Amino acid sequence: MTRVLVVDDDPMVRTGLSMILGGAPDLELVGEATNGQEAIDGVRRFSPDVVLMDIRMPVRDGLSAATEILAAAVRPRLIMLTTFDADEMVHRALRAGADGFLLKDTPPERIVESIRAVSRGEPTLSPTVTARLIAAVTEAPDPGGSAARATARRRLEALTAREREVALAIGGGASNADIAGTLFMSVATVKSHVTSILAKTGAESRLQVAVLVRDAEL
Repeated sequence: MTRVLVVDDDPMVRTGLSMILGGAPDLELVGEATNGQEAIDGVRRFSPDVVLMDIRMPVRDGLSAATEILAAAVRPRLIMLTTFDADEMVHRALRAGADGFLLKDTPPERIVESIRAVSRGEPTLSPTVTARLIAAVTEAPDPGGSAARATARRRLEALTAREREVALAIGGGASNADIAGTLFMSVATVKSHVTSILAKTGAESRLQVAVLVRDAEL
């Protein structure tokens, strides 16, 4: 059973998510919160496996709360609720270690699948949406500039040639199955490479690997 905490200031959104989770036998809604501070308190109180949290909220926004939640030694997986419109905080959430993102109009079945996936350590977006999101948030001017590029390239230097190919594919939003087909290897081998990439680069998720690739301008 995967324990889920829902965080959103809109009661209609919380109600909708609660109904969606109620229809999944392997997911349990353990609590709700209306802002980032309540989310932090809820994580401490309920110890959820996954937190589904809006980025923009009053009192304390989702990004601020995410930064604190993700800094804990033992922390839940975190899915941010967002839009593609103008969420400049999405890029910062990626860097903070968020495990994925969902649009608020995501179909119910996809939300359930995403929670299950992120609980297994997999990204929560389809390849097409992943590529679009990562491109949107990383093409904006980065105040880190050349320093960020140099840092990203240094972290990727530890990869073997094959791992580098897999990392580049992740940066393009490809799924494990897509990578396996393109690089002519089994899905199990791709997963093994992904595990090695995460360990060598210090990234906590595929999304962070994708950001590294973008930052490195490869």
